[in-house]
Amino acid sequence: LHGLGFRYQLHRRDLPGKPDLFLKKYQTAIFIHGCFWHRHAHCKYAYTPKSNLEFWQTKFQKNIENDARKQAQLLEAGINVVVIWEC
Repeated sequence: LHGLGFRYQLHRRDLPGKPDLFLKKYQTAIFIHGCFWHRHAHCKYAYTPKSNLEFWQTKFQKNIENDARKQAQLLEAGINVVVIWEC
């Protein structure tokens, strides 16, 4: 991105969700999500482990809810949100 002329900041702690990249000029937060942890819909990498199923379902649901809440907070603050999936 830097080579293409984009200036960005990494992991801004003062923003909800601590985005992986923040483009201040464009008021855009970019998250790079792992398909497994953030549950990318219809993705082969978003499998659910067979053991300890209740733990994993609870963990994944909390991750999904947290992602949605943080993205909504950013949008309310007038910041654009982009999600890039690992796959």
